Amino acid sequence: MIEEQVILVNENDEKIGLMPKMEAHEKALLHRAFSVFIFNDKNELMLQQRAQQKYHSPGLWTNTCCSHQRDGENSIDAGRRRLQEEMGFTAELRHATSFIYKAPFDNGLTEHEFDHILIGTYNQEPVINAEEVASWKWMSLEAVKKDIKDSPEKYTAWFKIIFDKFYSYISQ
Repeated sequence: MIEEQVILVNENDEKIGLMPKMEAHEKALLHRAFSVFIFNDKNELMLQQRAQQKYHSPGLWTNTCCSHQRDGENSIDAGRRRLQEEMGFTAELRHATSFIYKAPFDNGLTEHEFDHILIGTYNQEPVINAEEVASWKWMSLEAVKKDIKDSPEKYTAWFKIIFDKFYSYISQ
């Protein structure tokens, strides 16, 4: 199996090359990514708990799904693809904002991403891919905000950054 490549970008999100995903994380190079936030009609956010076998942040709670765009794939199409792969459904998505973050992990890898935040609506239960997702739940934004404050160790680094700095973009 060929390792997935990520799109290396500059600080203006302009493509500067491709690199195998693990190598980019080992070298902490800036690459394009996306984070999907799915809400239901009650304005609750669908969170996922990352599978225990994930190469970083295993077992932590985070936004509905996230990943990396493929070469030539726009963020919306990538978000829809990954929603189907991880959560077993697709939804209409819109681009809310983007930002750069850098988060080193205990295993020596670093996420250094130009992250595009995508938002959509869905009201049914997902059919999770157990290789990617351990569990899921709906939570109000207020409950998530309180739980991050009370138990920050339960959440991924990027999710905490988004919630702290970009709350106004995800609250509908």
